[in-house]
Amino acid sequence: MLRGALQEPHVLVCDEAQWLSKLCFEYLRYLWDDTDSDLTIVFTGGNGCFEMLQSEPMLESRVYAWQEIDRMPLDEVLAVVPAFHPAWTDADPELIALCDREAAHGNFRAWAKITHHLTVGMKESGRAHVDEELLRWAYSKLSHRRAA
Repeated sequence: MLRGALQEPHVLVCDEAQWLSKLCFEYLRYLWDDTDSDLTIVFTGGNGCFEMLQSEPMLESRVYAWQEIDRMPLDEVLAVVPAFHPAWTDADPELIALCDREAAHGNFRAWAKITHHLTVGMKESGRAHVDEELLRWAYSKLSHRRAA
């Protein structure tokens, strides 16, 4: 059924690819090699993803492009975050810079988590705009665990 669905051009995104088993990679290779499909597979992941993908010769030989996404520098954060969500549209750039320095560190996933908590806090408090108190409350909700 999956092979039939992939007969038209499709993009299959596999997040956290470093956790996929060898059997999963074999199946994805089988789907990709099918001449009746027009499939693009995008593998994404965190620490260890590149090494895992590169360690599978049958997979590594089929990768057309490797792309590492680094943390955003502050100038990019100041451009991207206000466009990312309406809560940030009119936020003071100094407040955005403070949040990046103290909690997000240029990591877009962290910005998404902070934004989620922020919008919940705005709704619950009835606030229409981001302020420092609400912002600090929002990123206090993030996990502060460190890898051992």
